[in-house]
Amino acid sequence: MGTAEREPVLRVKGLRKDYGAVQAVKDIAFDVCPNEIVGLLGLNGAGKTTTISMILGVLEPTAGSIHIGGVDLARHRSRALACTNFAAVYAPLPGNLTVYQNLRVFALLYGVKNFKARVEIVLESFDLKKFRNVKCGVLSSGEQTRVGLAKAMLNHPRILLLDEPTASIDPASARDIRNTLRTFARHSQVGVLWTSHNMYEVEEVCDRVLFLSRGEIILQGDPKSLPSQYGKPTLEELFISVAREPLDWRADS
Repeated sequence: MGTAEREPVLRVKGLRKDYGAVQAVKDIAFDVCPNEIVGLLGLNGAGKTTTISMILGVLEPTAGSIHIGGVDLARHRSRALACTNFAAVYAPLPGNLTVYQNLRVFALLYGVKNFKARVEIVLESFDLKKFRNVKCGVLSSGEQTRVGLAKAMLNHPRILLLDEPTASIDPASARDIRNTLRTFARHSQVGVLWTSHNMYEVEEVCDRVLFLSRGEIILQGDPKSLPSQYGKPTLEELFISVAREPLDWRADS
């Protein structure tokens, strides 16, 4: 693969977020490249959601820079966010609109060209055609998750941020969603930043993981080989050890 193709779709440098004397995120740096799924792992309160909120432009960093598709978010917010999207189970689409109505509204909001054709493509990709005229509020959790992911792909994002995308849905639906997202990541130029507490899912889906603790990245690497490098049998065991004694792991790293 050429150098231009591997230019990061997301580049974070020296990112920090302070709330008074409390540092929620402490000078973190990482990249996400095209076709890559990167897991952002950590306990609740580790700084994951704060990091994602800064990348989405919802929170303003105290320091540091975020470049999306080579565009500085701080200087060219609209351009950077135009190639960004987000999905999470805690951010469902309006329940009183049908699946098609929701996708149409968001396609118009994103300024998607030939939006009617694009809506049909994502309906097909996420197996939603049979629900096109069903109100989102009556769909199952798994079906609503698929609608949210279809919405997130409407604008051909360069970077897709997924915050616990398969939480609270059944294993079969979660597996289908993982397969769909892997296919998107492999056959498009999208990069994915994925948070999850499901270590089986992370190991199956992610090319690389970042362990975040108390606002710092203290460990990173291939989720399949990382546990054995640190004498742990599974990624879950490594996660638990890092969560219990983060200062020891930071020293090792």
